[in-house]
Amino acid sequence: MKETKIYIGLNDAETKKQRHETERYIEILKTVCHNYHVAFSFSVAQGGYFHADGQYTQEQSLILSLIDAENGTVNEIAKDLCMFFHQESVLITEGAVRAYFISEQLQQPDCD
Repeated sequence: MKETKIYIGLNDAETKKQRHETERYIEILKTVCHNYHVAFSFSVAQGGYFHADGQYTQEQSLILSLIDAENGTVNEIAKDLCMFFHQESVLITEGAVRAYFISEQLQQPDCD
């Protein structure tokens, strides 16, 4: 299976500051994933990077994780999030992952 991660910074591309509360960005991310019918998970992280002009920025980011999503869908989601969050760009990483589910049911005691 393939795991794809999309890293989306929350600082605005022009002002270099976060414009909205993190929860608002999370709700947008959830809506985008729902609209594309993809299963997902995400985390909130702190990070730093260099802009194209060499300026260093630290910011809060969302990391969206997708398992076995089609490349075209991943790219469309990334483009939407880049636009909605007003970013210069977003980072996509992908790699092979061993993924499987484990299920266990609890035994209910007899109520006799």
